[in-house]
Amino acid sequence: MSVAHTSRPAEGRRFSLLSLFEAMASPHQLDRYLELVTPMVTVRDLRAEVLAVDRSTADTVTLTLRPTRQWRGFRAGQFVQVGVVIDGVRHTRCYSPANAQSSPDGTIELTIKAHPDGLVSQHLHENARPGLILDLSQAAGEFVLPTTRPRRVLLVSGGSGITPVLSMLRTLVEEKHAGSVTFLHYAYTESNVAYLDELRELADANPNVNLVLAYTDQETGGHLHGFFGQKHLDAVAPWYAEAETFLCGPPGLMRGVREVYRELGIEDRLHTEEFAPAATPVEGEAGGELSFTASGVTADNSGGTLLEQAEAAGLHPEYGCRMGICFSCTAVKKSGCTKNVRTGDTDTDPDKAIQLCVSVPVGDVALDI
Repeated sequence: MSVAHTSRPAEGRRFSLLSLFEAMASPHQLDRYLELVTPMVTVRDLRAEVLAVDRSTADTVTLTLRPTRQWRGFRAGQFVQVGVVIDGVRHTRCYSPANAQSSPDGTIELTIKAHPDGLVSQHLHENARPGLILDLSQAAGEFVLPTTRPRRVLLVSGGSGITPVLSMLRTLVEEKHAGSVTFLHYAYTESNVAYLDELRELADANPNVNLVLAYTDQETGGHLHGFFGQKHLDAVAPWYAEAETFLCGPPGLMRGVREVYRELGIEDRLHTEEFAPAATPVEGEAGGELSFTASGVTADNSGGTLLEQAEAAGLHPEYGCRMGICFSCTAVKKSGCTKNVRTGDTDTDPDKAIQLCVSVPVGDVALDI
């Protein structure tokens, strides 16, 4: 009891000194000064140092990161927000760790595909080097394996959507999960499959793991060809109705799997994560006016997302992933009707928080921005 009694005042003194130092550092946080000496020594900010860089395919880069002491770990399938400064401007994007959730050395592995119009992904693909310091968020997201692991698991991915489901596979293997696991991955060709050698090694070393490679632009090799459909599902997982399915990939794959599961009446067994922004629907004349009440700015409704239209009006709302995952761009809709471009759902409730990057206005809309 004496140890606990003496540690509390000591802890209180530590926080008091920290508050004092931060007050003396005003108007900037203490970390703003510490980063001038060594960016990886922080009081509150979470950051990560790039330890290794691997460009295993022509359009991907794999980064091994060492986070600062504030890191609390992640669950397989979750994502982190990574911040990088490009031409003096800090940009943030969401990426899913690909390593098993119980990494013994505490590192994080991110594999990033360099999309043609991706400012951050292109920058990291071209410029990432060991020693680079990145901003990092704590892990978030509900796309995770249940605590009680399912007896049968179907993992479906396409393109760079492989990372969260690979993390699930690696975690299950590391835990020596005895249930059936099928890993179905779609790619244009064999050369586009990230982690191909490791996937084959995992399947060879674990009898309960079945690797299925499907190529959409290659007619030889692999196990399946073409796009996902009922035939593919029957071929790789005839027990799908008894399994839990985890899906992450490009919009076409996501849409195809959802349609099949909806037709089969087993949508409740499908768990998904988006990694690409949904296309903004075009439905004739947009019409209406947007009012950004906190700024006193108004603009004609162009039909784009609320985030795009706010930026076009000269405003700078906070955002992160721009695809409806991280909730960084949430703002309060004061009035009007909005449509979610990912789900198609409309919302007419006033004074409600909505995601700007995946919401389009339907007629007049007022936002507290």
